[in-house]
Amino acid sequence: MNDYLLSMLLGIIEGLTEFLPVSSTAHLRISEALLHISLSSGYWKMYTIVIQLGAILCLPVYFRARIAKFLSTFPRGERGDRSVFTHPLSLTIIAFVVTAIPAFLLTKVIGKNLEDLRIMGIALLVGGIVMWIVDAMNAKSEAAGPDAPQSRIHTWKMEAMSLGQAVWIGACQILSAVFPGTSRSMSTIAAGQLAGISRAAALEFSFFLSMPTMVVATLYDLLKSLRGKGENPIGVSQIDPHGWVVLAIGFVVSFVVAYASVAWFIAYVRRRGFAPFAVYRIVVGSLVLAFAVRVGS
Repeated sequence: MNDYLLSMLLGIIEGLTEFLPVSSTAHLRISEALLHISLSSGYWKMYTIVIQLGAILCLPVYFRARIAKFLSTFPRGERGDRSVFTHPLSLTIIAFVVTAIPAFLLTKVIGKNLEDLRIMGIALLVGGIVMWIVDAMNAKSEAAGPDAPQSRIHTWKMEAMSLGQAVWIGACQILSAVFPGTSRSMSTIAAGQLAGISRAAALEFSFFLSMPTMVVATLYDLLKSLRGKGENPIGVSQIDPHGWVVLAIGFVVSFVVAYASVAWFIAYVRRRGFAPFAVYRIVVGSLVLAFAVRVGS
């Protein structure tokens, strides 16, 4: 396949799946198998980092108004009932730290799991089942709204989240780092719903938590690759003009598609919930697991 066309296709896949609760990592691995290509060389490993960075950068652009409001109201919050430890920006950083430290310590384990299709298939399947059950548990409360008595949901906006909820979500997100296919978005959303957070608030917090988590992880991997370190490294001097164009195409396509998918996802979830994504995960996870077992046998 032509490199430019391949770059566009992979950029679309990354942009579509990075923030949906379906795991972009698993979908890139599935793409390798279906397209009979390898992304294991130094250049293509760096390419996957670059397109992920393109997807990530759509978030501060999309949420620029919310970010500006949070910065202007720090630390007391818009209603004056927050503190330096409970402001939404603080909770985002706290959840990030809870995730980042164990994930860094488990780097070798994560690296091994990234190559295992069986783990990805199981993570997709189990994650889909968990997401479906959790979303169904909260469905009546979501439909009844914030004024309903005896609701399972007691946090309807991200601004009202507690320190304990943030720590819990950060801890659950470790699963997505250790087991590729789990999805950062899925683990954050499901953890938030289990902690009594509404779909909309859990989704918004997942986006905000993605910013520091993914930027740090992606820039760390990119720096190692460009400095000629890590597995299958590639230095800047080794990239020719053709290679830079391929990187640019993937970056731009991923950014644009991710921006559109975030806007669509937010509107869709408020109306329909997460059940369709859970079903999709179960189907894809079952197919990946079956394929992995057949190839391994």
